[in-house]
Amino acid sequence: WTSGFREMTEPWKGAVGCLGVAVFFAMTIGIISWQALEQSPEEWVLRGRAGGMLWERRRGALLLRALPAGRTVAVIAVGGVPATEPPPPRDRCWHDGGQFCYAWEEDAELRLSLEPPPAPATECYGVRWTPLRPDVMLKDCFSMANVSWYGGASIRAQRWPLNGADSHAQPFVSGDFSKNPAGYGPVLERYFLGSTGVTVTVVPDVPLFLSLESDRHFCLETPAGRAAVPLRYLLCVSPDVAAAHRHVRTPRLFPPLRSPIWRYYGPVGSAAKIKRGLRSLAKRLKRHRLQEGVLALGERCTAVLAAAEHVPSERRKRHDSARAWDPSLIKPLQLSITLSPYASIDSPLFLRSLRDSEAASYWLSLQPRSGGCSVPLLTTWKGRLCARLNVTSEAALSWYLARARHLRQALGAAYVVFEGAEGNAFLEQAVPPPAELAGDRYIGALAEALATLGNATIISAGARSSHLPLFVQMSPLRSDWSHAGLKGVIPSVLHYSLLGYNFFIPDAVGGSLASDAPGDPELYVRWLQIMTFLPVMAFSTPPWLCCDAWVLNLTRQCIQRHRDFVVPLLIKYSEEWLSLGYPIFRPAWWLSPTDPTAFTVEDEFLIGDEVLVAPITEKGQTWRDIYLPGEGHLWMDTNTARVFDGGTILRNYSASLAEVPVFVK
Repeated sequence: WTSGFREMTEPWKGAVGCLGVAVFFAMTIGIISWQALEQSPEEWVLRGRAGGMLWERRRGALLLRALPAGRTVAVIAVGGVPATEPPPPRDRCWHDGGQFCYAWEEDAELRLSLEPPPAPATECYGVRWTPLRPDVMLKDCFSMANVSWYGGASIRAQRWPLNGADSHAQPFVSGDFSKNPAGYGPVLERYFLGSTGVTVTVVPDVPLFLSLESDRHFCLETPAGRAAVPLRYLLCVSPDVAAAHRHVRTPRLFPPLRSPIWRYYGPVGSAAKIKRGLRSLAKRLKRHRLQEGVLALGERCTAVLAAAEHVPSERRKRHDSARAWDPSLIKPLQLSITLSPYASIDSPLFLRSLRDSEAASYWLSLQPRSGGCSVPLLTTWKGRLCARLNVTSEAALSWYLARARHLRQALGAAYVVFEGAEGNAFLEQAVPPPAELAGDRYIGALAEALATLGNATIISAGARSSHLPLFVQMSPLRSDWSHAGLKGVIPSVLHYSLLGYNFFIPDAVGGSLASDAPGDPELYVRWLQIMTFLPVMAFSTPPWLCCDAWVLNLTRQCIQRHRDFVVPLLIKYSEEWLSLGYPIFRPAWWLSPTDPTAFTVEDEFLIGDEVLVAPITEKGQTWRDIYLPGEGHLWMDTNTARVFDGGTILRNYSASLAEVPVFVK
């Protein structure tokens, strides 16, 4: 062969060479075709008993799939690493059948693991991303295609589900909408629920960013620039969405609160004017036969009365002709006062702490880098430059709680409202917070302390505090028909209840934030009808100031219906919540967990399993479509006594301005 090849002419040698090149290219094309066409685009990386996780090469995504049906319950697009690089058939944890490990060289390491399930029909998977360089930003995005998502953070114009919301990537920390309307609201939890029966629970101690892109995905991210900060969360899959949420339990004691609440917005110039205004409002309510409930004082009025209580008796006689406050003057109404963890820098409280060299322990402070004294961290609260209570100091908390108890006793208040619990003052100033105040730990520490005051305490925020016997005050809403106003009430109710905050105080009837339009009696009535079926009815504008006499009569009827019909239901289902952890206010899918129609119903809610409330939330309408959940159940309209089948939709169902559709199962 060698001698023959040497004797071969040059044209023949060229032909043999071309043939070899052609064979090489044919083999290469064949291998590529086999990779593209024959090899599966999905590969199992971890399998459990009821499901497993796959890697999809085309999108660079993790798939969570339920067995034996093989339905995909979650699609997680991977960011921050070269996602198109497929994991190898054999992983680094091949010796352990309960784990899967893979590392993208110099980028990040992924570890999946089977975790103990909370219920027999549920299976859970731990996901842990570890960056291998400080500049790697980990980012997992959960697709909203064919999945409705709930939970997470409250937003300015609340949606149910979250699929219709938009929010840029920002720290997953509670906030004040008055300071940052585009931020996240005062109640949030690291818990997301999908309509396919999947839950996502992010571990509490991981710095987290969240972004929402309408109808596309929501993304969990870690901030870049921090060495080895992992992204960790738990995925659990259950047979359906209701079963998935039933194993999430955050029960607490039932805190009683009288209803309704009448907010005082009268004269505030002096203690004498406030006292006269309270007596006048109490007399007016009694005249209109509305003399039950609570008169609520805002923070400014509380501060004025508190200052008057500290004036020595001889000075009080000279400067204030009014007698000391006597709570019996407004009976049978009770009084609530409002405090906050803020102190203005020109207030006697703050100046006294400076004089006594206690500022560093009483207020959040910036620690000096090298020697020197601590400097109080100043922030704004209601337009004033303030210091904020240091909840990590036992001395500061003891002083603050003692002051709250003293004011409650001195003013004869039955309830105390604490505003301003939300937000991270360090992050607002772009200052890294200390470890003990990272994320929403401020709310947790403050809520734990306030719970010692008893169950007549109301707080303005919640994060990892749903187990405490505290009422939560909802954020103010606009006086309009938008999702930042009336349309946002029911989505907020469902959101709070899903996260474990079943006992909340909704915003006042008609909304607290003024809109461009003047007072709208129709808006007031429709708002009143929803409030009737919530834990507490709250008013900032009395009905005689906004509307005709018939609205005043309707208000009396709604208050009586709340007392006689709704409160017994709340007590009944609060006991179920304590024993089973089920929310009191439930979405339509609670009784129809596999019906896609129920996943997007945002203008109805259930009280337990037996009452469906379907109010009107569109201006000028006297009809609406009503979804009746629970195929096989029967529902009776309490207004007409007509009976309908569950699992159906009532088209163009009539509801006059004086009516709210309510059905009993």
